[in-house]
This record gives sequence, structure tokens and C-alpha cells, in this order.
Amino acid sequence: MSEIVNLSPSLRSLNTKNSPLVPPRRVSSSFYQQPRLKFLSFPGKSILATGRVRAVDARKQEVDDSPVSVELGPISSESHFDEVMEEAQRVGESVVIVWMAAWCRKCIYLRPKLEKLAAEFYPRLRFYHVDVNAVPYKLVSRAGVTLWRDNQKQAEVIGGHKAHFVVNEVREMIENDSIT
Repeated sequence: MSEIVNLSPSLRSLNTKNSPLVPPRRVSSSFYQQPRLKFLSFPGKSILATGRVRAVDARKQEVDDSPVSVELGPISSESHFDEVMEEAQRVGESVVIVWMAAWCRKCIYLRPKLEKLAAEFYPRLRFYHVDVNAVPYKLVSRAGVTLWRDNQKQAEVIGGHKAHFVVNEVREMIENDSIT
């Protein structure tokens, strides 16, 4: 035979036997069971679990610690542009420069996609961005993405169309440069 327990949800303290606002509910004590406590042990860590515990796959897995995206480095002046080019030439790296305007919607949409692309080629290739409205006019020919090596422009992708097309063209431009 099971016991009968009266439960009544209320804002009053638990010492009150009946609530005038909510009628009591009758629940069998065999219906309510205390959760079982189980301990899981891992090297250096123990976990207290309640309820059912399913098998845990704790095999060691290699973690890919490469970044998901790499922020484009800003170039703010002609002298800074020259410094970036000299540093890249000194270490023998190519540089990708994204020429964009802060007000350009396509540029704003394209930037995070290029940052993800930069992560694919990190650290052997550096990506920078230039706000075309903040640098002297002679430094800017037109908006787009250019690849530089040995202080010379090697290739160029003109933007203005869908972002995934631009990203694919930039990827091809980089891969073609690494072949030569």
C-alpha cells in the first residue's frame, strides 16, 4: 500500500498544510522517486551526475588550434603601407591588401568572409585593409583586393559582385601565386 501525499503549489511557506487558493493534489509516493546519484571520474576531475548516465567517449582527440578568422590589419597611411611592404619583403612573404571604404555595404559584408579566408592562409600570408577614404589618393587606384610580393603588385581582384565570387577569386589568386 502506498502513502498519499498532498502537494499544493503556493507562494506561502512549506509549513502551511493547505492553500486556500489552490486545491491540493493527491500524488502517490510510488510515483515520485529520488534521483540516483552517480559519480563519474576523469583524470583530475570528478563529476556528480543525477539520472541516467550514458557512455562518454573520452578518447584523446587532436585539437585544431588554428584560428577561425584573422582580423585584417589596418593600414592608415602611406608610410605604414611602405613599412608593411618592407617587412613582407624582408621575411619573403606575400601580402594581401583589401582596399575598401567604411561606408561601402559590399565591403562591410565581404570583410568577415575575407577574415575567414585569411585564417586559411595564416601565418604564411598576411592580410591588411586600407580605408580608401583615409589615405592619400595616389595610394589608391580603385577598390578591390591586391596581392603584393617583393614590393610589386602581382595580381588584383576587383570587387563589386557577390561576396562568395570575390572570396573564390581571391583564393585562386593566392593559390596561383604560391605555384609560381
